[in-house]
Amino acid sequence: MIGEGTNLLKNKFGMFLILPLLFVSITATTNAYGHSLFNSSEQTLGEYRVQIATLPEFPQIGEQSDILIRVTDNQLEEVDRFTMGARIFYNDEQIITWRPESYDDGHMQKNFIFEEAGNHIFRIDLYDAGKDGGVLTYTFNISTQSPFGYIFIGAIAAGGIIFAGVMGIVLVSRLLKKRSRL
Repeated sequence: MIGEGTNLLKNKFGMFLILPLLFVSITATTNAYGHSLFNSSEQTLGEYRVQIATLPEFPQIGEQSDILIRVTDNQLEEVDRFTMGARIFYNDEQIITWRPESYDDGHMQKNFIFEEAGNHIFRIDLYDAGKDGGVLTYTFNISTQSPFGYIFIGAIAAGGIIFAGVMGIVLVSRLLKKRSRL
């Protein structure tokens, strides 16, 4: 009977050692990514992957936004130098063109002002990237702030206010109970 208890303790102790090692091995072999921006996307064509995002995350109409583009190879290493241009469409009409320019360090950042609410199509052209030095075109949808964004932000704020109110009521009721006991 006593021997069974010590075996049980040894098994539990062994589990406490094995479980942390298991968790560490799982986290060491997997990738974790932070919050993906609302207006972010990526696409792989040929030997290159292009990522696009906006800053702020929810662009406002008539206000300056930054368009952030990152170019990597298939091993996710940033490309040292690339030539890129862009065409931006709204309602199937081209509204602006960015001439091809050379960029270093795998990043490009451009200022852009969204004039209309809705979906904008960004066609990013990577020059000398295709077979035989051709152009690879990556297509992305970028949206401006819609009324649903305000509803989402409002719902989060309302939830926080309601939580604070409930916590306040609980604390006040506890304080009143303590005073009534005295």
